[in-house]
Amino acid sequence: MAVGATRKKVLRKFKLRGYILQTDALEEILSFLTQFEDAEDEAINVLLDEINKESLNSSVLDRDSVHRVISLLHEAESAVEASPSSSNRSHFRIVDSFIIPKFCYDPIKKTFYERTGKLPIHGEASSKAALYRDRFELLLQRLSRDPHFAKPAFDSEFNSSDSCEISPIQSLIGQTGRRWIMGVISQLEDGHFYLEDMTAAVPVNLSNAISLTSFFVENTVIVAEGELLPSGTFQVNTCGFPPLEARDESFSLLVGLDFFGCGAVPTEEMLRLSELEKKAVNDMFVIFSDIWLDDAETMERLAIVLNGYENEAVVPSLFVFMGNFCSRPCNLAFNAFSSLRSQFGKLGEMIGAHTRLMEQSQFLFIPGPEDAGPSTVLPRPALSKYLTEELQKHVPNAIFKSNPCRIKFYTQEIVFFRQDLLYKMRRSCLIPPSTEETSDPFEHLVATITHQSHLCPLPLTVQPIIWNYDHCLRLYPAPHTIVLGDRSEQKTFEYTGTTCFNTGSFSSDSTFAAYFPCTKKVELSAL
Repeated sequence: MAVGATRKKVLRKFKLRGYILQTDALEEILSFLTQFEDAEDEAINVLLDEINKESLNSSVLDRDSVHRVISLLHEAESAVEASPSSSNRSHFRIVDSFIIPKFCYDPIKKTFYERTGKLPIHGEASSKAALYRDRFELLLQRLSRDPHFAKPAFDSEFNSSDSCEISPIQSLIGQTGRRWIMGVISQLEDGHFYLEDMTAAVPVNLSNAISLTSFFVENTVIVAEGELLPSGTFQVNTCGFPPLEARDESFSLLVGLDFFGCGAVPTEEMLRLSELEKKAVNDMFVIFSDIWLDDAETMERLAIVLNGYENEAVVPSLFVFMGNFCSRPCNLAFNAFSSLRSQFGKLGEMIGAHTRLMEQSQFLFIPGPEDAGPSTVLPRPALSKYLTEELQKHVPNAIFKSNPCRIKFYTQEIVFFRQDLLYKMRRSCLIPPSTEETSDPFEHLVATITHQSHLCPLPLTVQPIIWNYDHCLRLYPAPHTIVLGDRSEQKTFEYTGTTCFNTGSFSSDSTFAAYFPCTKKVELSAL
């Protein structure tokens, strides 16, 4: 930002707090802010908070008063950086899905509140209805802030046909002309689709609908433009997903609420972590999907990759191994669990043989859709202790988490999800996606999950989800990075500020990915 604009901003913020700055004090503050070009507002707020703690004789601040506070901030930062607790490993906060807090939206108070108490795995019938209601209300509150769908301030300035205001489905009765509605695509009768909101449901005709970039599947929330026909069917002309909202805008409305699961972080701490993140230029995550432990060729290729990183000048700070960990589905017909356990032990021996990796890297294991577990529902719990005991003897710092799981790297939020999502989305799609903007299926997939603010917006008949834990798959506020483990071709795509990439299948295609969180750079690799 230009110096003149920064100067005006500082004077205005200090004046709002009741302070008057002398010229030399202002110059001292401007010099301090040059260290935080990307976070000026946060730096000014932290400085003001610290000045408020000081015992001052006057509201007129001179250079010495400001310099004393800035020196204290620098000393605190140096002490934190020098402490062992600020090592790289302490900033890998890995979050299991089953400990993520659940927030529900109150449409009356227009605020989110946290649901307290333990959530049962086996929910009641009302839990299934709540799943759809919570998804719908989350997107509706986001849409209500979009100026394109807001009600005009002066109705006389607009014709009803020019307005994009969302109409409740119940209000369509007796109305003519074009209307905009928002609802969940439901199949209340076999072969007949409806749009359903909190007020009513209406049968829809999607045969002539013009769709936008996305996969439109049953259970997704869509915004549709059309008109109600005399037959009672809503003829859809154009349909799309609720518009996205900038991450910063979402956060400004969720102050003090921890949607990610790592705990709310005060502004001062966020500023400090942001600076540390910029300095973490050597941190790298190496991510694999489909590590078939019972396939000799796969294990040979994995050994080559680990040997390569062992001899690098700077080793990766995190290795992520996503399932499946067996070439055969571990279902009721699978009877080789003892063999799989010993194969995990051999993987532990392979990792343990690399001294530098053992000392400087962490190892995260995420189950795949066909790995051993209680069922195929999402979220999937971590791999059982029986399977991983032998591995942990060789790799004591191995971490086993759910699918999906989340990582907080300083201030950056990263979501990992192992699922063959693209194949299921394409099979379940009701309307062919538009090719006007892109014909790449992966880009359609990324647009779908980000606009729906959900990792798996498929019908529950295609991919079951634990009703009470559907919130664990939410993508709200939008994370910085989404890592997908999909058997389809490896791809990377940045969409509205979110970096999303698919690692590909290591066992099938010898592909994997390296991610540099400091720069959000992705390197798609293959042997």
